[in-house]
Amino acid sequence: MIIDTHGHYDDEQFDVDREMLLTNLKERGLKAIVTVGASMQTSENALALAHQYPAVYAAVGVHPDEVGELNDDALARLEEMCHDPKVVAVGEIGLDYHWDVEPREVQQKWFIRQLDLARKVGLPVNIHSRNASEDTFRIIKEHASDLTGIIHCFSGSKELAAEYVKLGYYIGVGGVVTFKNRKKLKSVVEAIPLTSIVLETDCPYLAPEPNRGKRNESAYIQYVAEEIARLKGISVEEVLTQTEINAKQVYQLGDDSQRI
Repeated sequence: MIIDTHGHYDDEQFDVDREMLLTNLKERGLKAIVTVGASMQTSENALALAHQYPAVYAAVGVHPDEVGELNDDALARLEEMCHDPKVVAVGEIGLDYHWDVEPREVQQKWFIRQLDLARKVGLPVNIHSRNASEDTFRIIKEHASDLTGIIHCFSGSKELAAEYVKLGYYIGVGGVVTFKNRKKLKSVVEAIPLTSIVLETDCPYLAPEPNRGKRNESAYIQYVAEEIARLKGISVEEVLTQTEINAKQVYQLGDDSQRI
């Protein structure tokens, strides 16, 4: 059974069929979905969805593009949310030097403070890093080597992936691995152990082939699993079994997909 470790089901693209997609997940081969916040409001939305659907869980946190809204009161509200049993991670948090919506020093400040929050509440982290590999790794090594979590939508080298694995982090692999021109990510998947990979969609974004360019959804993870199996020369069943184990470990989910 598939656990989608990273989606955004509060997105307006799901307004027409969200109920259908999040009800009776087993019929679509899914065991659980983690819907992820990227701002204070979307974190609240993620938590609301997690309470509405039994097999849906939430990650709460503020994306680097949105950290301008953070202050001590907002961080206190995030901490309150983290104590909810349906919250499984702090995220998505990190650095984004592609758009540079917020000054880099501001991004780094709130990245570190949200890492500290994760430590305080005993939750893993879900890390966003775009065009910021060096600073992201430095901050994690200096401020979060005692934590665990997922490096979401990993886009770095296989050498960097190996360093994260050494620290006990998982590498999030989604639809991008199916794109023919993404040779670097394919080499990462080949190089790191399956025990350090989790499946994700980032839906409604980054749909895999053959649905590239369309709205993504959790059921499309099957295509990601098939590509990982091809790259590693193993069965799809082995990929699905191990990545389910990995997702349960990082998010502290039991065999019945309830919080441990």
